[in-house]
Amino acid sequence: MYGTVARLRVQDGKQGEFEAELKRFEARNVPGFVRTLLYRMDANASELMMVFAFTDKAAYTANANSPEQGTSYAALRATLAADPEWNDGEIVMESIA
Repeated sequence: MYGTVARLRVQDGKQGEFEAELKRFEARNVPGFVRTLLYRMDANASELMMVFAFTDKAAYTANANSPEQGTSYAALRATLAADPEWNDGEIVMESIA
């Protein structure tokens, strides 16, 4: 699997819009998309960590380069206080209890 971990901060009052944009992305049924995880940090409640997982790097890259993702990202970015910090990489282990 392949994906990204993003550190981000949603603008005050925009959490609902942010989550709606994530749901719109998931509703697009992007080929190779596996899951999203969203964490609110204990140390700083205004900071979020978001994980996107895809079946492989090719699916991730195809989505990242698609016009639909450009539109989706622009809508998501409008809810954020600053550009996210993206950290792309191979998912080397997954364990589900």
